[in-house]
Amino acid sequence: MEAVDRRTLLRTGLLAGGVGAAAVAATQLAPGDPGPAREGVARPGGEASILPFRGERQSGVTDEPQPFAAFIGLDLPQGATKETCRRLLRVLTDDIERLMAAQGPLTDLEPELAAVPSRLSVTVAVGPGFYEAAGLTATRPQWLAPLPRFSIDRFEEGWPQTDLLLQVRADSPVSVAHAQRRLVVGAEPLAVQRWVQRGFREPLTASRPGMPFRNLFGQVDGTVQPATDGADDALLWLGAGDTPAPHGLDGGTSLVIRRIAMNLDTWDEVDRMGRENAIGRRLDSGAPLTGVAETDLPDLAATDELGFPVIDAASHMRRAMPAAPHERILRAPYSYDDAPGPGQRSNSGLLFVSFQADPVAQFVPIQRRLAEADLLNIWTTPISSGVYAVLPGAGPGEDLGAALLA
Repeated sequence: MEAVDRRTLLRTGLLAGGVGAAAVAATQLAPGDPGPAREGVARPGGEASILPFRGERQSGVTDEPQPFAAFIGLDLPQGATKETCRRLLRVLTDDIERLMAAQGPLTDLEPELAAVPSRLSVTVAVGPGFYEAAGLTATRPQWLAPLPRFSIDRFEEGWPQTDLLLQVRADSPVSVAHAQRRLVVGAEPLAVQRWVQRGFREPLTASRPGMPFRNLFGQVDGTVQPATDGADDALLWLGAGDTPAPHGLDGGTSLVIRRIAMNLDTWDEVDRMGRENAIGRRLDSGAPLTGVAETDLPDLAATDELGFPVIDAASHMRRAMPAAPHERILRAPYSYDDAPGPGQRSNSGLLFVSFQADPVAQFVPIQRRLAEADLLNIWTTPISSGVYAVLPGAGPGEDLGAALLA
């Protein structure tokens, strides 16, 4: 059977549910169907290695973060309309459902790269430009806009806010790379890739449950988090609290991504005591300087023998602490370590990613305090920033964004 041209299917509007797609699907496995076992080929993983695609909420938010990730910024073409947005989300829905079920999309010529279950999740979020193209600016959440420019920001041109964001995470870097390629190629010409930011976390956490995430400064990152068992749903999910969800986003959330360059060369010049003073926590355990365990509450009033605060007033931990109960965000950061450019010894940093119901109320106050006085600012520089609305999940037979574009 000849390969099917996706652009033809897009133009006719038959993809994912129409006659053309049905003809192709007859030769493919349905999402979730593992297919017949092949002689000599074992299927690693299992049900625990496949995250659900269908549901009220998308995967990739409250799941334990996978060790490998790619964040893909997509822009809609000039002249895009609501129908463009609808067709794009239809394509993405079909491709993501298959990839998360450890199968190749319909036009995948190397589906073997998708066949290993690896807890792959693909999370789709939209930016202000998506709302504009879809003619939905009147219903756009007020928080879906660029963050205020902070005094420490030094943004680079290569990482702008985009119309859509795809968060691709998996236990395997091969799964991430393959899914990224198939999703970007599959989305054309309805969306074009603007940038890709790849990140990683410690991949051995599966064998060491509870192992904390450490950034490339050696710092334990993300100690204080909202509960993901339902107790703090109002802080995470739109429509879960007293405030009604914005149009079409009930069951969604918001995503903030900031690319933060870390100067490892000058950090190497700081002794361990200076590093811990800047962070406000011990490097080995992540405990506050006044405690012994990571989860110990800090004693902000404690002083040393000279009368100075044990935890510096400008330490990162102290500046990041919530000043009000709602100032909590779900952090899901990743490190990056890209090839250094000319004259550089390193090109490393942090992809700061957080989820929250309202970034203006929850994230901005924290970031404002950090910008005003955080000792880590000596070694870190935010070089990009973006805010996105994570779409609700897709129910049976639905496309992502169905309620938003209804």
